[in-house]
Amino acid sequence: MQWGRQDGRLSGGCSQGVQAKGQLWRKRPGRGWEEGAQQLAPSSTQGRKALYQSKLRPRQLPLLTVMFAGISAALGHSSPCTRLQQCLSAAFCCAGLGCVQGSTAPLGYSEVPKTVALQVDGDLSSLPPVNPCCYYPCQHLGVCMRIGLEGYKCDCTRTGYFGANCTSLRAKLIPSPPTFNSQYGYISWEAYANVSYYTRILPPVPEECPTPMGTKGKQQLPDAQLLAQRFLLRHKFEADPRGTNLMFAFFAQHFTHQFFKTSGKMGRGFTKALGHGVDLGHVYGDNLQRQHQLRLFQDGKLKFQVVNGEVYPPSVTEAPVHMVYPPAIPKEKQLAMGQEVFGLLPGLCMYATLWLREHNRVCDILKQEHPSWGDEQLFQTARLILIGETIKIVIEDYVQHLSGYFLSLKFDPELLFEQQFQYQNRIAVEFNQLYHWHGLMPDSFTIQGQEYSYEQFLYNTSMLMDYGIEALVESFSRQIAGRIGGGQNINANVLGVAVGVIEESRQLRLQPFNEYRKRFGLKPYVSFQELTGEEKKAAELEELYGDIDALEFYPGLLLEKPQPNGIFGESMVEIGAPFSLKGLLGNPICSPEYWKPSTFGGATGFEIVKTASLEKLVCLNVKKCPYVAFRVPDAVAAGETDSSRVGGASSPEL
Repeated sequence: MQWGRQDGRLSGGCSQGVQAKGQLWRKRPGRGWEEGAQQLAPSSTQGRKALYQSKLRPRQLPLLTVMFAGISAALGHSSPCTRLQQCLSAAFCCAGLGCVQGSTAPLGYSEVPKTVALQVDGDLSSLPPVNPCCYYPCQHLGVCMRIGLEGYKCDCTRTGYFGANCTSLRAKLIPSPPTFNSQYGYISWEAYANVSYYTRILPPVPEECPTPMGTKGKQQLPDAQLLAQRFLLRHKFEADPRGTNLMFAFFAQHFTHQFFKTSGKMGRGFTKALGHGVDLGHVYGDNLQRQHQLRLFQDGKLKFQVVNGEVYPPSVTEAPVHMVYPPAIPKEKQLAMGQEVFGLLPGLCMYATLWLREHNRVCDILKQEHPSWGDEQLFQTARLILIGETIKIVIEDYVQHLSGYFLSLKFDPELLFEQQFQYQNRIAVEFNQLYHWHGLMPDSFTIQGQEYSYEQFLYNTSMLMDYGIEALVESFSRQIAGRIGGGQNINANVLGVAVGVIEESRQLRLQPFNEYRKRFGLKPYVSFQELTGEEKKAAELEELYGDIDALEFYPGLLLEKPQPNGIFGESMVEIGAPFSLKGLLGNPICSPEYWKPSTFGGATGFEIVKTASLEKLVCLNVKKCPYVAFRVPDAVAAGETDSSRVGGASSPEL
């Protein structure tokens, strides 16, 4: 049997195998070339023999190791080179017998290597095996672990990359263009072109299956209300061990509501957020009519009102947009904002006020820089600057906090300019489901020492102006949030949201949790015990679902045991990160055509984007800068305050 590249560009009498750009081809006598699936491993003696006698200079070996493993991973193939010496001795895994495809000069990832002959003479079995990690195969901060004498594995956890050598960007796990939606479980033009749908990573469970989740599990799924009550309802507030605070919780809710706008009236799996990404529709409105109602049409600014010398969003009498408020609240008390539901929580009104002030502040700077510009150009350029600021804050403050890295993350779109990357995005149903983090919410809210119940906090239209932005920022930054993962940490007042998520997933026929783990390169769980780490909880789940492979997507995410000192489990990170990366870096402003000073009105506007931070967003728009962060101060995180300061009192329902 011969192996090689079917088009003949990579040739040579390899007697076993060739890996060519992630593909393994074999030639059977008289039957032509065909793609192979098996892995071929030479003996360790053969591998070392080829390594030491090849004409490759030693300094090139690490480059080739990374190069070919990287090509394979980038194309989504697992490398057939199961041992390091295979890649070193024969860059295309020819096993060192006869000819080998390699290179005598350093190569870029896209170059086609030339043939190098190897001599296989004598017995070199006495040569000691080389520690694979000596060649530094793991890229992008991946950690190399030696497996046995000759193998290795790269731990790519939280690097933002995946693959054998941590060389493929996690954003590439998200298909672009989109493939499925909730109406079409197969490739169709409608699934691509109709942006009214959320896309889907996996198609729906076929309707003709023996069980609701395919072939595994029971004939009927457990009652959603029962699941929530038994496994998700909070009995005692559990603070996030990483010190996440309410400033983070409200930012997450405010930020994601620009692209999570499920439209139940249109049918299953539809969205009203047609921008499918960071377009700041929650600041400017999701359609042109709403945008115009919110605009001042003077110097590019948005409408506002001044109360006690401070700028706040206008009332709906001044900006007649549709807002969701209880009927008892008078119109003059209803604030007009880009997102119609933001009146629900003072924390959302706080962020809406900050971004309103920031937009108008940027307009003043642009007006000074460009006195000849009209209202429209000032408005449009300010919007682009705020989009850039948002992405910068999300990556360097928000994601930085979630990651737990001691190294600083950096927002630098230019890193992708030489990569094959599509600057477009489509929000997925699975991402929407995943992002319901109501475990963050405390049992009560504390503002300057005053405790508020949910009944007192929701739709409190006076709190924003009575306390002011500085007081709210300080209070939310000092109150610790709850842990998301592990279960039994959602307050009774918001438990109904989790029930709705589970019911929606059944209407949309989402595939089982383990199928999504496999889709994102994770090992499927073999038992509920492995998932939860708790015997009692595992036994109850086994009784309800019957099989770990029948566990639903959202319950699986929330009930997975949290990572050590983490806010949630592995799956939330490894599945959520690719969606986030694609959505942020796929924004048009990150493209080579947009990422330049002129897009943002010149060097001054570009600098506003490049230096944006959560602290600057707040402190440049208030009179006195408060404590502002996504993490509580160390004293609070260490539990050195009373319970009302960190988690609030227990709700009366508990």
